[in-house]
Amino acid sequence: MLQHAFLNDQATPAAPVPQQALLTDDSATVLRFALEALKTGTAVALVTLVAIRGGAARALGAQMAVREDGQYCGLVSGGCVEAAVACEAMAVITSGCDRQVMYGEGSPYFDIVLPCGGGITLVIHKLLEARPLLEVLNLLAQRQTAGLGYSPQHQRLQRVASPVSTGWHNGVFVTGYRPCTRALVFGRSPEALVTASVAQAAGYEVQLYDGSDPQAAIPVDAHTAVLLLWHDLNRELPILQAALAANPFYIGALGSQRTHAKRVQKLSELGWSSTDIARIKAPVGIFPKARDASSLALSVLADVAFARLNVAGDEQTDVG
Repeated sequence: MLQHAFLNDQATPAAPVPQQALLTDDSATVLRFALEALKTGTAVALVTLVAIRGGAARALGAQMAVREDGQYCGLVSGGCVEAAVACEAMAVITSGCDRQVMYGEGSPYFDIVLPCGGGITLVIHKLLEARPLLEVLNLLAQRQTAGLGYSPQHQRLQRVASPVSTGWHNGVFVTGYRPCTRALVFGRSPEALVTASVAQAAGYEVQLYDGSDPQAAIPVDAHTAVLLLWHDLNRELPILQAALAANPFYIGALGSQRTHAKRVQKLSELGWSSTDIARIKAPVGIFPKARDASSLALSVLADVAFARLNVAGDEQTDVG
């Protein structure tokens, strides 16, 4: 009898051990990871951070994707609960029933403490179809905002046609997504080269223009930062006017306060209003008198990142 029970235990397969497949907090990468799993017939769950109590390492709407084999990507904390979350997600995949889980403050898991001292609430949804993810990723590829709405009552995920800010709306948790930040860097200088390199390392979509092709198209949209790192006001002027005529979230120009005064005068003579001109951050960057290329690049991109986080009325999850 005991031997029979032992044999039955031996025949029971062990649960998969969670393994981090990709170390990333990029939402689009998480959605692509989940989409690829669905395409191969692998069951997968999407985990979303839906409430924060006190402090938290990630923003509301942060996500993970967990496959049935324990492979996962994404972060919903500083890395301290992700393996436990993956186990919960695999249980959801097995049962087919979505669940809500709390960690940190207010959680029944007293042995899992968040270093920040706060608490988080997650919803874990077993993905049933690929279409909502595909629709969001297609919109992001077209440089458009997108959103996913999750209804706990119906255990359903669907694309939101007009995404609002990330959070609860009439019983549905909406996660907003923005296209990857684009950095257009203009200049033929060490400053321009290093700034482009650092921006690329930060995950931005980067295009570097050295002025060799004056007819080059300049793809500016609301998710674009235009960085003018010329040491030549005349050369930058056409690009600066094109940027002012468009709607980038950031326009920065290299030069001292004296140089900027000349820039303002030229733009005023060309008919630009003081309101238009005030959109230009000059001298560019967050700290003054950055003389070497590396310091300037860090100063400029820190200012760009701050501006991106503080775009008026835009609290959506940034994918880049």
